[in-house]
Amino acid sequence: MRVVPKKELGQHFLVDENILGVIGRLAELGEQDVVLEVGPGLGVLTRYLADRVAHVHAVELDRRLEPGLRGIPRTELHWGDALALDPATLEPSPTKLVSNLPYNIATPLVVESLDRMPTVASWCVMVQREVADRFFALPATKAYGAVSVLVQLVTERTGFHAVSREVFRPKPNVDSALVAFRRTAPGVPAGVKNVVEGAFAHRRKTLANSLALTGLASREQVVAALATIARDPSARAEVLAPAEFVALASALG
Repeated sequence: MRVVPKKELGQHFLVDENILGVIGRLAELGEQDVVLEVGPGLGVLTRYLADRVAHVHAVELDRRLEPGLRGIPRTELHWGDALALDPATLEPSPTKLVSNLPYNIATPLVVESLDRMPTVASWCVMVQREVADRFFALPATKAYGAVSVLVQLVTERTGFHAVSREVFRPKPNVDSALVAFRRTAPGVPAGVKNVVEGAFAHRRKTLANSLALTGLASREQVVAALATIARDPSARAEVLAPAEFVALASALG
């Protein structure tokens, strides 16, 4: 049965198997790995993973895809919204997240996985090129934002590969990329995520004004905290390095 991709689900099915070798290399797949795949689609990547790892947890929202995914060896299907998935229900616990992520959940899924999936030690995800660039953007660049800070506080990039639009059906109107990264910390330090998201909530305003508008602290408190990390009161969020956000959150108490 031919399945027509749903635009509202961000579906762009992987159909070109030539990219699988690149995914396998960047993901550093091993026979003991337990892989979480979100959005298996037609199962092209799922089958590749199942041939190389101990177990695959494939999470899919679209039940129309069930006939093509049923019966893949060493693969357990989980039906539902990946963002609502309780990682504690995955047994054995995933050690890697390897996916062609649906466009509409890619960023929140990766951010949530940093804290909610502590057993995941590495990621290899296919995402929009601008999202991949955002994950490891440098401070004071256009792509740098809250997502950059959170991802970089917990991981380091290990690989990157631009992906042709031709590997998907339907062909997307945007460029894509594979980005691989490994865990370097258990999660985002307590209290830091709220500060980071509040700091970038009003990107064109100073960091002190943005945090005050979100109600996390008064402008005076933020200015005082910025002074403790040797930053000017007029500093904007985009100039602070990830580690400075940790120090700022600590200064804010």
